[in-house]
Amino acid sequence: MLTELLVRDLGVIDELSLVLDGGMTVVTGETGAGKTLIVGAIDLLTGGRADASLVRPGATEAEIQGRFELGDDELVVRRVISREGRSRVYINGHLATVSALAEQGVDLIDLHGQHAHQSLLKTAVQRSALDRFGGIDTAPLASVLDELRAAESSLAELGGDERARAREIDLLRHQVAEIDTAGIEDPNEDQRLDDEESLLADASAHRDAAGTTVALLDADSAAAEAISSALAALDGRAPFTDLASRLQGLSAELADVASEARSRAESIDDDPARLEQLRERRAMLRELRRKYGESLDDVLAFQAESSERLAELVSFDERAAALDEQRSALLADLTRLRAEVLAARTEAAPRLAAAVEEHLVGLAMAGARLEVSVAGEAGDEVAFRLAANAGHDPQPLTRVASGGELARTMLALRLVLSAGPPTLVFDEVDAGIGGDVANTVGASLADLAATHQVLVVTHLAQVAAFADQHVAITKRDVEGRTVSEATVLDDDACVTELSRMLSGSPDSASARQHADELRAAAGAVRRRSS
Repeated sequence: MLTELLVRDLGVIDELSLVLDGGMTVVTGETGAGKTLIVGAIDLLTGGRADASLVRPGATEAEIQGRFELGDDELVVRRVISREGRSRVYINGHLATVSALAEQGVDLIDLHGQHAHQSLLKTAVQRSALDRFGGIDTAPLASVLDELRAAESSLAELGGDERARAREIDLLRHQVAEIDTAGIEDPNEDQRLDDEESLLADASAHRDAAGTTVALLDADSAAAEAISSALAALDGRAPFTDLASRLQGLSAELADVASEARSRAESIDDDPARLEQLRERRAMLRELRRKYGESLDDVLAFQAESSERLAELVSFDERAAALDEQRSALLADLTRLRAEVLAARTEAAPRLAAAVEEHLVGLAMAGARLEVSVAGEAGDEVAFRLAANAGHDPQPLTRVASGGELARTMLALRLVLSAGPPTLVFDEVDAGIGGDVANTVGASLADLAATHQVLVVTHLAQVAAFADQHVAITKRDVEGRTVSEATVLDDDACVTELSRMLSGSPDSASARQHADELRAAAGAVRRRSS
């Protein structure tokens, strides 16, 4: 619901602020006061076309802001139009595009009159409206279409081209066989092989190093003799007992290191064959990593995925047969459901048209004829066409020439369909009518306001009398230029405004009496319909 509207420097509007309620709000005012600019401002908030000529003379830019309540959430939209015609859009303070605004605006507001973007002019919305009116459940049809698309996608992924499938099978077989031949059992094998190769490559040097160590540390070495001489010098001398003990330990440790070095050297063999084998194995693993992954883990994962894909392709005939069978069954379901939906839409179309025509009779369009055409396999091509006058051929709603006729047709449609955006704006809905028809239009708008926020620009007191909230637009001269102001009227001011609309004399006693009678009659009609 639109709860607040702020307009600055738009046309004759200097600055205008409106706080709006639910129900039915009427906007009235003298010709040229700027009441239609209110609708234009709302149109801009929903993505309407911006024009530099809209900017008030003397101003650098026009600005429109709207605050919307969406359940527990709030949306603030701002549109700025520069003197050069450039337009900026902000949604909740963030810069946005006009197309994004238009997309969001479809769910917020519908404008009925001379406005090309009103939702009921769109084929998809007309189709949905017919389905809601006829209680037509299209979910099974949509579900079958989704399943059919999935089956056809699976067939395509399986490989519908025999030559392409054969090429992919050959490639996958080669890749899987190459990895299988490697016989990788340990993802860390390359590190283990690296360690073993390092050992074998330096076998002679390792043994020479061990021999040198043994020669320097065994019992006949100078080191051993030096320790033995030191022990003999300190033997039996009390001040050096602890040092003698440490020298004994050092002697034993040297003997142990020499023994261990000798043992390890004896275990290291020159094995050129094994070394070559290791190098070949490591080269093969490097090549696999180059082709199939950074690590052996990646190579093994690639092998698993390729094996799975290969199995799918090899079993193509079996899987393809199953998918073809599923596809055939879905196509049969699709044909049946399309026929059912087509029949339901074809049956509901004239009923919808007749229901709308009943309302058009009371809206000064007794000779009008609405045609709801249905075409296509499932009746997807739904179109609302209107012949506004007897003897004329029905035309698409987008080609209805009269704004008033289009607005009243939309009102009749809304009365029948009830669904739609939360805020409905009607401009020119009372063009060319009066008397009882005006009362009917007012009562119809009031009925619609029971389920929507309805904003109506009107010049008829009979329509305005049904308002829950009455906004008067007035104009005055300020320093040689005309500016407009908006005022929410209280009960007494409403009577004064209705009197002006009825007679041009707001203070006329008879006009005020007539205005009171109109408001009382409108109240009685609303009470009867509630």
